[in-house]
Amino acid sequence: MPHVLSPGFSSEAHYVQKSIQKGCRHLRNSNVLGGSAFDELGDVWNECKTPNWDGFGAIAVSQETLRNAYCVLESLPTGFPLPSIGAEPDGAITLEWHCSPRRTLSVSVDDSGDLHYAALLGPNRQFGTEVFDGDLPERIQAIISEVCGA
Repeated sequence: MPHVLSPGFSSEAHYVQKSIQKGCRHLRNSNVLGGSAFDELGDVWNECKTPNWDGFGAIAVSQETLRNAYCVLESLPTGFPLPSIGAEPDGAITLEWHCSPRRTLSVSVDDSGDLHYAALLGPNRQFGTEVFDGDLPERIQAIISEVCGA
């Protein structure tokens, strides 16, 4: 059974908590555990942060949308597959897990804090909206697991 850490109140407990958070950020930003996903997110935003970025009237991807997408990436459980990242003409960022033609998940991240998703799971389709509050919604985690066998 995993150990559950309680947040302590001493200065030592705060130091340990900060050190753990710093270590997790360092691991997430490493090339092995996801630095490339954060780099890809930055590249997409740089290409799509101005209006009409696609030459067909696309809405610019806002800094708030970028922040939300970054937070979604940070909230992925360690060991989960990383998505490919793109932008949509409506100014949203798309995170996509495409594991086969019949197993794919697309999550649209915008400035509202809602995550709109659509998944193809063999012959079945699922779609919906989940509120993002800093933790990846369990429903979306379950679909990623089902799509990619995570």
